Amino acid sequence: MGLARGSIPLRTIILLCRQHSLVCKGQGMNDPFFFGYGSLVNRDTHGYDTAYRARLKGWRRAWRHTHGRPVPFLTGVPCANSEIDGLVARVPGADWAALDLREEGYNRHAIADGLAHEASHPVAAQIYAVPSASMVYPADRAPILLSYLDVVSQGYLREFGEAGAQAFFATTDGWDTPVRDDRADPVYPRHKVLTTVERGFVDDQLRQLGVQFIAN
Repeated sequence: MGLARGSIPLRTIILLCRQHSLVCKGQGMNDPFFFGYGSLVNRDTHGYDTAYRARLKGWRRAWRHTHGRPVPFLTGVPCANSEIDGLVARVPGADWAALDLREEGYNRHAIADGLAHEASHPVAAQIYAVPSASMVYPADRAPILLSYLDVVSQGYLREFGEAGAQAFFATTDGWDTPVRDDRADPVYPRHKVLTTVERGFVDDQLRQLGVQFIAN
C-alpha cells in the first residue's frame, strides 16, 4: 500500500535529504581536479575518465634536473606572459594518493585564477610543479627520454591537433637539453607506440629546435 501525502515525518525527510547529499558527494560532485600539462594530457596513461581540455594563464613548462633523478622533469613554471594547454581531470573521492605517487618529486599548488576549461561546472584544480629547492643545474645534463616526449606529444596531437602540439614545444623551455633516442628500447614505463605521422611530427619539431640527439 502506498504512502499517503504528508504521512512521512519532516525529520525523516530531512534525514533522507542529508543521506542523498552524502551519496552525491561520494560519487564525485565535490571532488577536486588536477591540471595536467605533460604525460597526463595523454589519456592512455591514466584512468581519470572525467577530464576536459583546459588552458592555464600565467604558466610555462620547462625541463628541469633534480637531486637524485637520472633524467630531467617536465615541470610547470610561473610566467605572467604565458599560457599553456592541458587537461583538467577529476580526482575521484579527493584521494590524491595514487596521483601524488605518480608525480613523486613534485609539489601541488592550488590554482587561484587563470584557468579556462570545457567542463560545464566550476572546477577547483591544482597543478604539480617541481620545487625550486630540488632543482640542480649540472654542466653535463642528463638527456630527455624520447619515449617520454613521444607520450606527451601524442597527447597534445590527439587533444589539440597539430597546432596545439606545436604550441606545446613553443611554450616549453630547456630544449638545449639533449634527447636520448630510446624508442627501440623504451625506458619510460608508460611509453606508447606512435603512428608514423605522430613520430614524424615529433622528429620534425626537434629538428627545428636544433635538439642534440644521443643514441640509446
